[in-house]
Amino acid sequence: MYEKLFTPVKIGSLTIKNRFAMAPMGPLGLSDSEGGFNQRGIDYYTERAKGGTGLIITGVTFSDCEVEKPSMPNCPNSTYNPVHFIRTGREMTERVHAYGSKIFLMMSGGFGRVTIPTNLGEFPPVAPSEIPHRWLDKTCRALTVEEIHSIVKSFGDGAYNAKRAGFDGVEIHAVHEGYLLDQFAISMFNLRTDEYGGSLENRLRFAREVVEEIKNRCGQDFPVALRFSVKSMIKDWRVGALPGEEFEEKGRDIEEGLEAAKLLAAYGYDALDTDVGTYDAWWWNHPPMYQEKGLFRTYCKMVKEVVDVPVLCAGRMDDPDMALASLENGDCDIISLGRPLLADPDYVNKLRAGRRDEIRPCISCHEGCMGRIQEYSMINCAVNPQAARERVTAYEPILKAKKIMIVGGGVAGCEAARVLAVRGHKPVLFEKGAQLGGNLLPGGAPEFKEDDIALAKWYEVQLQKLNVPLQLNHEVTAKEALDGGFDAVIVATGSTPKVFSLGDDAHTYTAAEVLLGQKDCGESTVVIGGGLVGCETALWLAQHGKKVTIVEALDKILAVNGPLCHANKDMLEQLIPYNGIEVVTGAKAKGYHDGVLSVECADGGKDIACDSVILSVGYKEEDTLYHELEFEVPEIYLLGDAKKVSNIMYAIWDAFEVANHI
Repeated sequence: MYEKLFTPVKIGSLTIKNRFAMAPMGPLGLSDSEGGFNQRGIDYYTERAKGGTGLIITGVTFSDCEVEKPSMPNCPNSTYNPVHFIRTGREMTERVHAYGSKIFLMMSGGFGRVTIPTNLGEFPPVAPSEIPHRWLDKTCRALTVEEIHSIVKSFGDGAYNAKRAGFDGVEIHAVHEGYLLDQFAISMFNLRTDEYGGSLENRLRFAREVVEEIKNRCGQDFPVALRFSVKSMIKDWRVGALPGEEFEEKGRDIEEGLEAAKLLAAYGYDALDTDVGTYDAWWWNHPPMYQEKGLFRTYCKMVKEVVDVPVLCAGRMDDPDMALASLENGDCDIISLGRPLLADPDYVNKLRAGRRDEIRPCISCHEGCMGRIQEYSMINCAVNPQAARERVTAYEPILKAKKIMIVGGGVAGCEAARVLAVRGHKPVLFEKGAQLGGNLLPGGAPEFKEDDIALAKWYEVQLQKLNVPLQLNHEVTAKEALDGGFDAVIVATGSTPKVFSLGDDAHTYTAAEVLLGQKDCGESTVVIGGGLVGCETALWLAQHGKKVTIVEALDKILAVNGPLCHANKDMLEQLIPYNGIEVVTGAKAKGYHDGVLSVECADGGKDIACDSVILSVGYKEEDTLYHELEFEVPEIYLLGDAKKVSNIMYAIWDAFEVANHI
């Protein structure tokens, strides 16, 4: 039924074998210090080609070596050391081509006012004009005309080297998300009075000169795509709009965006890789789970209706039915998958072979990808420990199969069982509840967390296909573990919510009880704890018409243990007041009696009338069984929340590491 997704499509004169592209994602950790691709990067992109993706688009690379030197470290640069770049690039493109895939090099014009603060060093940030930096309390320096010309020339040099390295085309980064070329294109950022400012045509002159320079150097038949945001979603400096919010657009509005799309196609761009947003509203370009799936489709369709070049659409497009409908409805020509191809590099081949239920879902958490890029300068994936580490995490061969008891059917236990079975060991999984998933089950109760449930289902399918014996509704005793003839034991018994009494225990619940539908919170409730679980529970209840108040002891919500990615955190912080949720910070709950919660605040006391109180103050490790067996079982491991309460990513990663080396 998905045959149309596997029909060829052309970008310029280049034929792509199917309608799937790998969306460009930050390539941190995939290059070496000499500006080439390292072995990790070569393996990473090749793995996605092996998985069937028709077009691979690399993460951002650079050609400018003078104007904006420190934009992003550890990224390839196509002019810094051309011979080395061409050699390593050629090694990669030849491997990609072996699988019938095409590959574009994404080339950046620079970051300008959105340069990552930790990468700025001593260099002043640049921009079209003297405007505020996105992250820092600094004013950017305006680029000179000579510097613009230097960057344009570097694009020609870099694209020429990319062509020599075997790349089938390039994608320009970007009149999109408020990067440097986009800053020139948006009148809010571009206050120039020379030929690069003023009219839309002048503001797009930089982007026009880039494509003309590349075509002059590489030939008219060398494809040049462009990452393009049709609308900015800016309410004010550093203030973005939320989905459905009415606001005055301060950046590029749709009318100007469509006019820009027509001009850019006329200038010679062979495809528009389309989305909406800027770093001032960056939960659009990096959509968390709080954004709807396929959020760019409407905007891509608008662009497609006014240009005669292919339109690519990304943005949570992992649902194959949605992808197919988007082609049939004329929303776009190519489906871009970013994070879904981190989660499962074999997505395309699995779909083509009728194995949709085996596609590992992306949960839009940004923990392993955008979050780690921001914090640790490397790209990975929370649910796929092998992403961008393909060679060093290859499955280890075994000499002798072991019978291994796994206690606990959360993500840590399931991942351990999966990896052990793939390698040829004989795991047996015990779960005291009626189904697998652990904290994925309450965590996935809100509609915006549906992919948590999909991940639990994926583990069920994997363990079934691997013939892993499951013992549900079975709480393991120490005696069973000792007498069962197991060669090793893995304890992944999870964690339990922290609870305390406020007086009315009959109407005081844990977040998990409410999320799972075991308790009814009534029409009004107070969530004690403004961490991630508390905020997501409050948001879900408010979206279902409940009156919700959050009481947080610290001076702000999400102060600790929040999402690693700031796009997720920033959006959730904005969604709380937008959905009418009252927040009381610097407060401590003192008692709950007769439908009234008494709260102690810095400025005095506060009484909140409510039908219930929901405790979301963290979890404690459940490691009792491990300590009973610790000195009785020679080979024993403690994993997941039972070892240390953390997030899904580290539960999965630790389980993979241990299970891959038993």
